[in-house]
Amino acid sequence: MSLVPVERIESKIFLISGKKVMLDRDLAELYGVETKYLKRQVRRNLNRFPPDFMFKLSKPEFKNWRCQFVTSNSADKMGLRYPPYAFSEPGVAMLSSVLNSNRAIHVNIQIIRTFIKLRQLLLTHVELKRKIEDMEGKYDQQFKIVFEAIRKLLESPKPEPMKRITGFSTKRV
Repeated sequence: MSLVPVERIESKIFLISGKKVMLDRDLAELYGVETKYLKRQVRRNLNRFPPDFMFKLSKPEFKNWRCQFVTSNSADKMGLRYPPYAFSEPGVAMLSSVLNSNRAIHVNIQIIRTFIKLRQLLLTHVELKRKIEDMEGKYDQQFKIVFEAIRKLLESPKPEPMKRITGFSTKRV
C-alpha cells in the first residue's frame, strides 16, 4: 500500500549542513497534519529528538531558504516565518512515535524506505567510480579519453549560481 509516491518523498529530501533531511512543513504535509501540530508534538517530546535527529535551521540557512521564495505569506502555508525544523532519517523515524496515527506510521515506513533507497544509490555510485578507477590503472593510454568521459559523467554537477532578476521583462514566454 503506497500512500505517497516515492518521487514526491524524494523531492522533499534536502542536503542541509551536510545531512539529508526533511523539513517540518513537508513532513506535516505528507502526514496530513498541520505544521503547528507536528511542531507541538515535537516540543512536547524534545528528549526524543537529540541534535543528530532534529535541528532548527540556522539564520543563514533560513535566510537562504527564504530568499528562494521571495516572501513569507501566511496564505501560502509555506511556514517560512520562523526557521523550520530539519529532521534526519532517525528523526523522521522517531516522528511516528510522537504523532501516533496509522497514516503517520505508514508514511514513515515509505519515507524510511526512500532514505534507504537513496543511500543504496549513493553506495552504488561510489562503488562504480572505484571500479572504473581500478580499470583505468589496468589499461593503457589509448583508453584515456574514454575514462575521462566516464569520470565527467560520474562527477556531481556543480550548482550554477542563482541569477538575481529585478524588475520585469516585456518578453512573452
